[in-house]
Amino acid sequence: QVQLVEFGGGLVQAGGSLRLSCVAYGDITSINYMGWYRQAPGKQRELVASITSTLGTTYAESVQGRFTISERYDKNMVFLQMNSLKPEDTAVYYCNGEVSSSLPEKRVAVYWGRGTQVTVSS
Repeated sequence: QVQLVEFGGGLVQAGGSLRLSCVAYGDITSINYMGWYRQAPGKQRELVASITSTLGTTYAESVQGRFTISERYDKNMVFLQMNSLKPEDTAVYYCNGEVSSSLPEKRVAVYWGRGTQVTVSS
């Protein structure tokens, strides 16, 4: 069983910064992909940033130049550094990953965290 847990959200003023972290728990053999999504009230969930070892990083246009995704797959972790935050960044941020695990059986699957709230005040 694999669980993804996000932390680091909170309330910040516009122009401020937050660093989100995601930790994958379980009998993990490898992490193939991890990314961050967000969902604001009344809106669809959208990709914010993603990272793979072979393909590098991708970012939503709306966060390009402000957010940076990084990984420590050796620690089963991924991070999202968010700078120059804007009120429109307010959303629940979700960690997403494609994870290989061995228990209860060998498998490769996509998992979602439960989300962490980011609120940016004007």
